[in-house]
Amino acid sequence: MAEQTAGGTTIVEPRVTIEAPRASRKLEGTLYRGSTGMWSWVLHRITGVAIYFFLLVHILDTALVRLSPEAYNAVIGTYKTPIMNIGEIALVMAIVFHALNGLRIILVDFWSKGPKYQRTMFWIVLVVWAVLIAGFLPRQLMNLVADFQ
Repeated sequence: MAEQTAGGTTIVEPRVTIEAPRASRKLEGTLYRGSTGMWSWVLHRITGVAIYFFLLVHILDTALVRLSPEAYNAVIGTYKTPIMNIGEIALVMAIVFHALNGLRIILVDFWSKGPKYQRTMFWIVLVVWAVLIAGFLPRQLMNLVADFQ
């Protein structure tokens, strides 16, 4: 942009001010700014890895039958302890959550309104999980108490 003056032509640069973008959402949750979506992701990964390692150990201890039935019986005997009973409770809790959350992920991915309702579906998953675990837990806790007697 040029301006004419009495002594000649002066070039004037236009002043442009660019403001930094403002945060589009409120910071919530943890350092990772996560909400239900992040926690769903984290819990799904943790339960998946736990189930994987359980299956690995299960395959290995079952394979002992072919090598040595006595070793197999010894390993199975160690599973009949209160600590392993608590592990079984944790395993069932992980499997049920992983399965329900997997269904939620399928809905988020393949249902056109899934992303819109992903937060609501997460809370539904937690409620259904709690109801299912509430049906399972009393019987398993009776087994745990019987282990101590």
